[in-house]
Amino acid sequence: MQLLRKYAYARAGLVGNPSDGYHGKTISVIVRNFRAEVVLYEWEDLEIVRTDQDQHRFRSVQELVHDVELHGYYGGMRLIKATIKRFVEYCRLRGHALHGRNFSVRSSSTIPRQVGLAGSSAIIVATLRCLAEFYGVAIPREVQPSLALSAEAEELGIAAGLQDRVVQVYEGLVYMDFAPEKMRAVDGLLCGSYEPLDPALLPPVYVAYSPSVSEPTEVFHNDIRGRFGRGEPAVVQAMARFAALAAQGREALLAGDADRLAKLMNENFDTRRSLYRLPAGQVEMVEAARRVGASAKFAGSGGAIVGTYRDEAMFHELQRALGGIGCRVVKPVAEDPDG
Repeated sequence: MQLLRKYAYARAGLVGNPSDGYHGKTISVIVRNFRAEVVLYEWEDLEIVRTDQDQHRFRSVQELVHDVELHGYYGGMRLIKATIKRFVEYCRLRGHALHGRNFSVRSSSTIPRQVGLAGSSAIIVATLRCLAEFYGVAIPREVQPSLALSAEAEELGIAAGLQDRVVQVYEGLVYMDFAPEKMRAVDGLLCGSYEPLDPALLPPVYVAYSPSVSEPTEVFHNDIRGRFGRGEPAVVQAMARFAALAAQGREALLAGDADRLAKLMNENFDTRRSLYRLPAGQVEMVEAARRVGASAKFAGSGGAIVGTYRDEAMFHELQRALGGIGCRVVKPVAEDPDG
């Protein structure tokens, strides 16, 4: 029996987010400390196995409400269903004949839920990897992020950009440009310009997250998307500024200028704060990190932060300060230990 096991990892947006959904530029790094795993094997029927993320039994109505408030109406099954549908449609349009064997598929994840570390897209990317191998379909690497995004954006109506899927497909450290003149159609899907960078260029980086302040991504992004679509000047200008910060961040990385990168990351958050109504608990995470001298910004849609620090003494101070408000602090692993 053919058994496939594929992974996709968490990510942290270093500079430029959330402009990836608004024709901007971003730099993002993979966080191999956390991963989604998808297992697929041949089976008599096509079966999507329910996982812990698809909780359907509760001790009370209060527990159900708390789960929805914390995690939203999330779960792995809808993500896998949407991915299978989009994969089949992609293959049909590209003339790839699929064999008739069925499979059972299940997912699990260690990525903290709903804190902006791209747990949902990781499940989709890992599922695509399983499907491509099971059916023997070669999907160009630059197309895979756009196909993954279509499962969430077009099938499930979740507001999102390409950033998460790009770095989860390419892994490591990636600079991305989504300007209209950089976008091009490949296999019927729009792709941006993606430049892998050497993770060794990074100064010391930390990621911190709080399981108690999570919020579904679609809740976080919806209002800004509407304001951008209506051409609100403050939003349009902010997205252009995020993109400029990412371009400058790339230059800082290539020049080995850690201080410059730290300032750009701080400005990224300050710009975001001027635009969004941010939960006080999430702002406190950033402020606590900055009080010990580290840079800090949201890693994604909120609930997790990323920043740079100077040395081990500062990292221990980060652990103390952020631990004091219920956060966990890790040093992200960006490079594949197996090469």
